[in-house]
Amino acid sequence: MISESTKARFAREVAKFPADQKQSAVMACLSIVQQELGYVSAESENVVAEILGMPPIAVHEVTTFYNMYNQAPVGRFKLNVCTNLPCQLRDGVKALRHLEHKLGISMNETTADGLFTLQQSECLGACADSPVMLVNDRTMCSFMSNDKLDQLVDGLRASGTPSAEAK
Repeated sequence: MISESTKARFAREVAKFPADQKQSAVMACLSIVQQELGYVSAESENVVAEILGMPPIAVHEVTTFYNMYNQAPVGRFKLNVCTNLPCQLRDGVKALRHLEHKLGISMNETTADGLFTLQQSECLGACADSPVMLVNDRTMCSFMSNDKLDQLVDGLRASGTPSAEAK
């Protein structure tokens, strides 16, 4: 499940910290797992815990606290729409509902073709730019009107292919 090359990447992250503080590499190791597997499974959490000398529940707490870690396979494009209060006041929930309608799924679901997973997000730190969203935990999109949401989805759909994890 966790390859030797992945474990070598873990070792490079662990080396950045004093030997008695290797657990500080937990977020980096979880990110590596997600890059390699597409999500962080319970089994991979256990491997990270063993390597870092942490209780498995401590690793699981990190995985479940941050929504950037997928705990199950997701679509090729993960769309996180901020619905925290400032964004709610500036149409964040409206943007989420528009995407649910456009994609034909509800929040926390993946489209049948495996392209899109739709999630809500806590604060993305861009309240003045709301509604805001994050695509694949990397690309921030601001001032997302219905037209901009439609353009984004259509563009992603045209560029993407179903992910193996969603099949």
